Amino acid sequence: MKTVTKDGVTSVEQTPVVIPDLTVKDLLSSIPEHCFKRSAFKSSLYIVFDVVVIAAIHKTTVYAEQFITPAYLSFPHPALYTAAWVSLWALYGFFTGLFATGLWVIAHECGHQAFSESKRINNFVGWVLHSMLGVPYHSWRITHAKHHASTAHMTQDQVFVPKTRSELGLPKFNPDGEDLAGSRVTEEVMRELREAIGDSPLGATIGFFSYLLVGWPMYLIRNASGQKRYPKGTNHFRPGAVMFRPDQHDQIIISDVGIILWVLGVCGAIYQYGFADVFRLYLQAYLWVNHWLVLITFLQHTDPLLPHYRAPEFTFVRGALATFDRSLLGELGPIGAWLGAVATHGISETHVAHHVASKIPHYNAWEATYALRRRLEQEGITLQGRPGGWGEMYRVFRECRFVEDEGNIIFYKNASGLAASRPLVKDNTASDSGVDFDN
Repeated sequence: MKTVTKDGVTSVEQTPVVIPDLTVKDLLSSIPEHCFKRSAFKSSLYIVFDVVVIAAIHKTTVYAEQFITPAYLSFPHPALYTAAWVSLWALYGFFTGLFATGLWVIAHECGHQAFSESKRINNFVGWVLHSMLGVPYHSWRITHAKHHASTAHMTQDQVFVPKTRSELGLPKFNPDGEDLAGSRVTEEVMRELREAIGDSPLGATIGFFSYLLVGWPMYLIRNASGQKRYPKGTNHFRPGAVMFRPDQHDQIIISDVGIILWVLGVCGAIYQYGFADVFRLYLQAYLWVNHWLVLITFLQHTDPLLPHYRAPEFTFVRGALATFDRSLLGELGPIGAWLGAVATHGISETHVAHHVASKIPHYNAWEATYALRRRLEQEGITLQGRPGGWGEMYRVFRECRFVEDEGNIIFYKNASGLAASRPLVKDNTASDSGVDFDN
């Protein structure tokens, strides 16, 4: 974000962001028809692939473990053998969690009916896989479908809904010291906002790491980062929760049964083998899966360049295109980008196409993505974000602190009250008012 300070006022050079005025037909017609075909057999092969890789990681780790002894390695201090053993199993957890996220992605596709042509097969496979990973299948499937229908809608989207100035208890908007679009802010207002937000590198680091560690279970249990209009105590386990219809009651119960069986299985394993072994073999990988899920989805839907909408300006297409494709682990270079894409079946790299047509299976999403990008480029729209990873999440976490209570097309502001973007409306003129743009 390039800023200039003069006479006590800081101005930012904002990036104009094209606000789409396309139809669903415009987007779907750009994707080859065969990309929409689903195959239970082909999809099942990816489950086999993930399981085989995870088994191979375990077998390799167990094999390598036997060499961490004085008979094979000569360390100057006995504690280094323990450190080597811990490091080996930490690597096991990292890679197992990464490929187990691939299983999570396949279960997620089941919820979109993208695994198979059969709804029964989709729901059975999805329930089994998600339950094994501690996810209430139908409950999350239902709210996730609402997310797809209303992505980036301030009062209808289900998750990663930006907090407004008033919700954070920040100083009221001061028209004499700032503008709604966040293009200019006086030093006095910047100081007040920073103090109110408590912005600091350490605070941001602690914030986004806690997000990665407990963000996913907290969303399920207490609607953390979810839709703000839902009542306190909203969760994914109560059939009577506001986001579920009465006719979905039994599906929520089935989801809860899956979670109960999962909890009993984990507790039974701990009783039989001890917490240390269960943590080493399963729980640390489970935590990594939750970590990757939050990191991937947060970066797909959060960035200073991505707009959010209130009702008058929202359309399904605008919501679907208020997302980013990112190269997961791209911060680590080509090998990291390749590993992230293979392990998680391209869920981060093909996300925009997934929002446009969620029934496209992941193995066809790559071709659909490239076709869709060509169509969007004709409209001047590019939706490839920076490579994903911890560094990028830290940057986005600091740059995306709040949005204004006013305006129907809005962008995130940072702790200083500056926004990196402004909307480019249909007639190709950029506006910085932040309020009620004409169609």
